[in-house]
Amino acid sequence: MSKIVILGAGISGHVAATHLRRKLPKKHEVVVVSPNSNYQWVPSNIWVGIGRMKSEKIYFPLEPLYKKKGIGYKQAKAISFFPEGDKTEEKPYVLSEYVVGDKKGQQEKITYDYLINATGPKLNFEATEGLIPGENKAYSVCTYSHADHAWEGLKALIEEMKAGKKAKILIGTGHAKSTCQGAAFEYILNVEQELRKHNVRDMAEVTWISNEYQLGDFGMDGMLLSYGSMTMKSHEMVEMVFEDRDIKWILGAGVNKIEDGVAHYENLEGEQKSEAYDFAMLIPSFSGHGFKAYDKNENDVTEKLFKGFMIVDADYTPKPYEEWSVKDWPETYQNPSYKNIFAPGIAFAPPHAISKPRTSKNGTVISPAPPRTGMPSGITAKLVADNIIDSIKSGKESLSHKGSMGNMGAACIASAGFGLINGSGVSITTYPIVPDYEKYPKTQGRQLGKTFGEIGLAGHWLKLALHYAFIYKAKMRPFWWLIPE
Repeated sequence: MSKIVILGAGISGHVAATHLRRKLPKKHEVVVVSPNSNYQWVPSNIWVGIGRMKSEKIYFPLEPLYKKKGIGYKQAKAISFFPEGDKTEEKPYVLSEYVVGDKKGQQEKITYDYLINATGPKLNFEATEGLIPGENKAYSVCTYSHADHAWEGLKALIEEMKAGKKAKILIGTGHAKSTCQGAAFEYILNVEQELRKHNVRDMAEVTWISNEYQLGDFGMDGMLLSYGSMTMKSHEMVEMVFEDRDIKWILGAGVNKIEDGVAHYENLEGEQKSEAYDFAMLIPSFSGHGFKAYDKNENDVTEKLFKGFMIVDADYTPKPYEEWSVKDWPETYQNPSYKNIFAPGIAFAPPHAISKPRTSKNGTVISPAPPRTGMPSGITAKLVADNIIDSIKSGKESLSHKGSMGNMGAACIASAGFGLINGSGVSITTYPIVPDYEKYPKTQGRQLGKTFGEIGLAGHWLKLALHYAFIYKAKMRPFWWLIPE
């Protein structure tokens, strides 16, 4: 009998747990350890943040579902890793601490045969002075509770605008190394549309602020897109969208301090500037959780497991940008030192950025971190689960399921408004996520036809359909596994 422990119950952790439980005989134990009591479908936080969807529609409690499906569940947080056990415990384990109930504060050694680290990122708000969700007129949509607060703030401002107040709205990234520009891009389009619905658009100046060098970079070095019968660069497409909606933009901005209604930032020229606002939604930087790891004799072996995020089968050799390759990216998400530990989704340490790194004239790095949210999180979690399943069933290590972000596509659908007849959407599909300049040298490292952009109502319909499909899938309804990641 094998015991598989999954740390985290987000997209990666939940996907891995559900596939493991469906495909493994009941004699094998599947246990999820997460400090969160609910599963949330993160992409729909955007609609919560404009008041068009109740947060209750995008989350559900984990414990009843896991109990029904035969998945163990501990509402606890990981503290440290002991991949060799210790002097009194022979099996490898994760030291965890319960966060609720009668056991709150108690620690437990949770042993395992296989470990999936799906803890995702730490939302590192403290990396930017004053960037605290709900304070200083700055908000977040990274969680459903954050999105609820964002809507409260936006709704109050809309009421002030209806009473005659002119307002400035600032949306984008809140740190020089932030990622997840796509979520901020979607939110700014939805906010702009919401202002129109409330007939206050003429009262607001809406501004995009980002660490991107160009619009449409999205932490992926931009894209050359098929757009109808022609080709278009992603920055041209986003410029067109912003100009059509009268959205201003500030680029190459490393936000470093937030005061009440003022965002301070450094630009690539090394200038220190500031932007006033009445409402801001700024994505924080993402970081690892700062876990420590120890060997059997309690010597620190953190460097074998973590490089900020978890070390996997990537090439982490330091190289100049010109020598980076799609081949550097991992395929199995297995830790090379401890072969029974895996890290799909945002939990794995990327070998390097995807966008060309840039620094200001002062030496400050102002450049997006590589995105690994959404589709890549689900796909990598499933392949990790399938490799563990095959290894258990065959009795020997099996890594036949592989998936590099260099041969993996992703679709990003940014809704712009909510409604079956008056919603809209900007859809961008990219293949591969990490550009392969050897295979596609003339099209910015990506395959035209599989890398395309569209604008229109159909994109919004698809986004809405995906919301209901993935909630259905996450709840493990009949034939849920037929819905792809």
